[in-house]
Amino acid sequence: MLRSDKGRRSVPAVVIQSEQTPQDRPILAVDDEPTNLLLLKRILERAGYARVHTTTDAARVTRMFAEIQPDLVLLDLHMPSIDGFALMEQLAPLAGGRGGVPFLVLTADATESVKRRALASGARDFLTKPFSQAELLLRVRNLLEVQLLHRRLRAQNENLEQQVAERTRDLELARLEILSRLALAAEYRDDDTQQHAWRIGQACALLALEVGVPGQEVELIRRAAPLHDIGKIGIPDSILLKPGKLTDGEFEQVKRHTTIGAEILSGSQSPLLRLAERIALTHHERWDGRGYPCRLSGEEIPLVGRIAAIADVFDALTHERPYKRAWPVAQAAAEILSQKGRQFDPRLVDAFATLDHRALVDRVQDWLPHVNGAHVRIDAPVRVSATA
Repeated sequence: MLRSDKGRRSVPAVVIQSEQTPQDRPILAVDDEPTNLLLLKRILERAGYARVHTTTDAARVTRMFAEIQPDLVLLDLHMPSIDGFALMEQLAPLAGGRGGVPFLVLTADATESVKRRALASGARDFLTKPFSQAELLLRVRNLLEVQLLHRRLRAQNENLEQQVAERTRDLELARLEILSRLALAAEYRDDDTQQHAWRIGQACALLALEVGVPGQEVELIRRAAPLHDIGKIGIPDSILLKPGKLTDGEFEQVKRHTTIGAEILSGSQSPLLRLAERIALTHHERWDGRGYPCRLSGEEIPLVGRIAAIADVFDALTHERPYKRAWPVAQAAAEILSQKGRQFDPRLVDAFATLDHRALVDRVQDWLPHVNGAHVRIDAPVRVSATA
């Protein structure tokens, strides 16, 4: 196992079997003459190669190759049913091409045209019959050693890829946790429970699912929406926490939290932060164009802004703030429905009407990413009857 820091999941390492030798690796020999195969097998076994498999039946070679998974194929070229050229073509997908399992061609035909054709067909080396035992063993050993080096290199690369993947996951989790805590910091000043941001993330995700937003985008919305009020950190406490009615000038300052938040989140290459920027800027726009800061209307407002607008208002109505008491859930839901086509997107209001409004108020999950990298499940929308 790879060493794992405390609290972090370890990733099994690919074992690099450095103790293996060429003699440990399987070899497949193919020749239509049994005596040739018997000679090859004896020479190789006397040299210490214990895993030599042979066949005179060219039709069985593909199946044997898949079962044995040899590191070297000794192949006769001229055979009556399927010749060596055709076999190399058949085995190429299994062998991994020129960088995969090598073919050592053994043939009595030493013409240049045959050699060129064999090498062009995928042969790694060429040995002319009759051959000396010493030359055969030298070529076999060289090819197997190269194959072992390739195997070890691939194992090392896989280990490195696993380590990079683990570090990447760690960085992603750290980034998501930082964003979650940033959202928490924004809510800390005027929400004693620090749960408003997380409820907004959940409500936005459920609304997005209800109107057919793809699951991957829903996950981004769920994580981006809690940052909608990050701009509050630029609003003075004397205004943000004022228990009474705001003056026109004070309200203008409060409205700046949308542009402040967008500025804080702007300029990022992260899809999540770009989405959070749009939500922060547009979650107080209105369908009828009377919102702020840009007085956008209808579908000029990004869909995520329209979704966040409903979630934010509903949550604000149903929870106590320094300047107001909490509304009953049914009354708050009725207020959302009454603003269909005015403050809110009609289609989204219809989707909101199908959700369990009490669950949106009560159900709070831990939105911080877990150390083990597991994704927090987004619960499916809970439908209620028309009379509820």
